[in-house]
Amino acid sequence: MKQFQLLLITMYISTAIGSLNTLPGCNDTCGAVSIPYPFGFSPGCYLPGFNLSCSNVNGTYQPFLSEYELVSIDLSSARARIKNTISSICHSPTGKITSHAGWVSLMYTPYRFSNTQNKVSLIGCETFAFVGIWQDSTWGFTGGCVSECPDLVGIENGTCSGIGCCQTTIPKGMNYYEVEFDSRYNNSMVYKFNPCSYVVLMEDAGFVFDTSYITTTALLHKKVPLVLDWAIRTKTCKDAIRAGTSYACVSGNSECINSTNDSGYWCKCSSGYQGNPYLIGGCQDINECVAINPCAKSSECHNTPGGYECLCPFGRHARGHGGACELQVSVIIGICISPLAMLLLGLGIYILRERRKLKKVKQKYFKQHGGWLLFEEMKSSKDYGFTIFSEEDIKKATNNYDNTQIIGHGGHGTVYKGILKGNVVAIKKCKFIDESQKKEFGKEMLILSEINHKNIVKLLGCCLEVEVPILVYEFISNGTLFQKVHDKKHGVCLSLENRLRIARESAEALTYLHSSASPPILHGDVKSSNILLDDNYTAKVSDFGASILAPNNEAQFVTLVQGTCGYLDPECLLTCQLTDKSDVFSFGVVLLELLTSKLPIYFDKPGDEKVLSSCFLAAMKEGRVQEFLDYKIMEAAQMDLIMQVAELAKECLNLKGEERPSMKEVADILGRLMQKISQKIWVVNGLDEEVQSLLGDQPSSYNQNSRCFSIEREVAQEMQHGR
Repeated sequence: MKQFQLLLITMYISTAIGSLNTLPGCNDTCGAVSIPYPFGFSPGCYLPGFNLSCSNVNGTYQPFLSEYELVSIDLSSARARIKNTISSICHSPTGKITSHAGWVSLMYTPYRFSNTQNKVSLIGCETFAFVGIWQDSTWGFTGGCVSECPDLVGIENGTCSGIGCCQTTIPKGMNYYEVEFDSRYNNSMVYKFNPCSYVVLMEDAGFVFDTSYITTTALLHKKVPLVLDWAIRTKTCKDAIRAGTSYACVSGNSECINSTNDSGYWCKCSSGYQGNPYLIGGCQDINECVAINPCAKSSECHNTPGGYECLCPFGRHARGHGGACELQVSVIIGICISPLAMLLLGLGIYILRERRKLKKVKQKYFKQHGGWLLFEEMKSSKDYGFTIFSEEDIKKATNNYDNTQIIGHGGHGTVYKGILKGNVVAIKKCKFIDESQKKEFGKEMLILSEINHKNIVKLLGCCLEVEVPILVYEFISNGTLFQKVHDKKHGVCLSLENRLRIARESAEALTYLHSSASPPILHGDVKSSNILLDDNYTAKVSDFGASILAPNNEAQFVTLVQGTCGYLDPECLLTCQLTDKSDVFSFGVVLLELLTSKLPIYFDKPGDEKVLSSCFLAAMKEGRVQEFLDYKIMEAAQMDLIMQVAELAKECLNLKGEERPSMKEVADILGRLMQKISQKIWVVNGLDEEVQSLLGDQPSSYNQNSRCFSIEREVAQEMQHGR
């Protein structure tokens, strides 16, 4: 049935587009063979390499491809069939050998022997033959086979397995071959039942072995079909399409196919179309409804470009493509559930609108916070180690801001622990942002992300599609200086050397922000809880929630006072102007915390609130500063050093900002003090037993200090060997 339908389609197409087989004024037949363009006989009627001839042979016109009779041309598969003469070798009773070793040459033409449709077929007994090619004046072996049969036993019709018959394939790209019979094999011993042996390259589908081929000379000088793959060999599809004018697939609804047998391409009409893709308008739609009417009687056939549809009455649908119309249960169900469907549709529309609103709100926030400027700046340079995260990324990292992920609270927001891109990070959800600086926020984040200092927490990225931006920092695992100094449960006993080292490292970080960053950056909220410690107790200054770019000649960045009580610069409270000396004042308070282990605002007794900086300055003036010092670091041999630190703190807490030292001067002084303390390392553990006995019992403060030095030594060992 399917073959009959294909025949009808072919007949219909032949009738509909017969006039579109070749160019106007060119012959499209020779005898009974159709000759479609790009083939032709006269100049201008064919593409280069596709010229044919039409000759009268015994009163019948036949087309020829070079010297070979052309049997057929198939545009849809880019193949042609020619007649090829069978090569033979025969023996006579007198011992005479008659040999005809044929050859086919299609060199310098667009034709190649089809490696999928042809095979080398050998028929005979005690015969070995092969086909070869000449290439660069050298004879090259391509393929061959041997057939052995001392008698007719085992030779069967339809079987070609090496007994009386053998076959072998050829490689791609061949356009020339010769047959050679091996002289070491001859059938002079079997000529009585096998007078001749044969070999030929021919169409595999047209060959069926018969035992009579062995016993007779029926194949002598016969011709058989040989399949050729042809293509336009000059270019690939990509190159030909790019070339434009020389592109051969000129018809609409046509496709370019790269040749699989050597280089080049050929053209094919798209599915649902048939005709000649090498002619303008050559590929025409197949009207299946007229040709075969594939639809059932209960449906109506409707032709479509490249196909067809079978239309059924309302409430029915076709079973399969072209099947009978059946009752469509889904229509009945749809009518029954339409109210529910309308409700769900309304709900879906509502959700979609809400999502669009949310998306617009996110875009609004992103633009307000300078996100587009930040994005363009990042796009212009691929060196930024900075990422703009989506709100979904942040929610996923914090488990939707789960309270169990909180690792800290601050005046500017809440800090969560999370994982982004496989790394543990600290995510700060800010509480507010200065409205006047929203547009500059993204730009400032990019500047802050370029800070690269061993004692400053790295800013990794931000999220700008929320009302208040979210910042992403590297995660520091060992808590804050505030916890180590003031937390009685989880605090540790820090020696004077460790305290000065942490102070020096923090001062160097602030010095970098003030002097080395470009442009300079003011921290704005220096305090012990913003100094983090890693596993080696190395200081890491964090929390740039209040940081701003330092004022310059072109613009003044004025910020509201956002610091923390007890650390605030009194001069800043009066002028509302944050300066680098404001950070110096706050750092002075941190120095006092390290010297006294007291909170910036503490209670001397219940209900008696006191400010550490004010009380300390008063004690310095009255000469009773030792009352404030932490007894755990008080050693007679170190009091001179401690008093120098106290003097430095006093300078930092000067009410006039211009009289305070710069952060660089503070860092240099702390560095010199660290050198002094390094020269006076107190070794307590490991003393000789005799020295221990001379020391006798020591007060509790001594024991406490001994533990401080022990901790210091442990940290030093961890820093040396790594954790």
